[in-house]
Amino acid sequence: MNSVRHARGGRFLLGVTVVVVPVVLALLGPVLAGGPGPRAASFAEGDGHLFGTDFVGRDVWYQVLHGGRPVVLTALAATALAYLVAVPLGLAGALTRRRWLEELLMRPLDVLLAVPSLLMILLVATVFSPGPVGLALLVAVVNVPDAARLVRATATEIAARPAVEALRMQGETWWRVAVGHVGRSMVRTLAADAGTRLTGVLYLVATAAFLGVGAAPDAADWAVMVDRNRIGLFVQPWAVVVPALLIVALTTGTNLLFDAALDKGGRRRGRASGAVSGSASEAVSGSASEGAGRIPAGRTGKETRP
Repeated sequence: MNSVRHARGGRFLLGVTVVVVPVVLALLGPVLAGGPGPRAASFAEGDGHLFGTDFVGRDVWYQVLHGGRPVVLTALAATALAYLVAVPLGLAGALTRRRWLEELLMRPLDVLLAVPSLLMILLVATVFSPGPVGLALLVAVVNVPDAARLVRATATEIAARPAVEALRMQGETWWRVAVGHVGRSMVRTLAADAGTRLTGVLYLVATAAFLGVGAAPDAADWAVMVDRNRIGLFVQPWAVVVPALLIVALTTGTNLLFDAALDKGGRRRGRASGAVSGSASEAVSGSASEGAGRIPAGRTGKETRP
């Protein structure tokens, strides 16, 4: 038990250590950056530049400090918007008693799910050029079908339990059943999915920015920096390595934190359920003992005839 607890604590500390650097740089980087300073030669090292210069002679460290916020905020906004749409759709599809309404809600999502996410973003980007807000909306839209199917599957399993049927028989409102019981019961499942989905959204946002969707070609963005500076990778590698490592650290640390938090919550819930089961068993056995002690004499065995 102690080894498991130490392993979980070590994973949590590792996740915090890995994720704190990109998060701090993304949130506080623009405040700490200061002025841009004069430009120098392209892909130059030294001369007051901690990590050299980029493809147009700008300081790499200055670009790094300004490039994290668009990636992090776009990913967080896209994930939140996806769940904001997917949770009501999934709950409505799982708890409705009308088959036509379930088909109306879920079948269009199946069509969207059949199209690869990045392909859909690129197709929409050919029609109009989205900015950071547009990119967040696109990434949220392509994540809604999968998230809604997960919510529907989880809510359907919970809605089949006797407790939900009892609430319906008591005349509870749909809102109380859906949110008060079903929604609260699937929080853990959604939290587990949120960690994985946020990682996927981060990669999707970075890939779209890498391909020039949602960001200007010379924008201060970690993904754009990787794309625009890769031509000088073997001349001045820091312009590519630093933003790439920050993206990897952000996604990896997020996964580690969610895994550690969910593991801790699951073990705590398991201990609580074990304690409840134990007390219930003791109560049942105690009741049985008391009942046996009250059996009248002469009826504990077969009656003997004289």
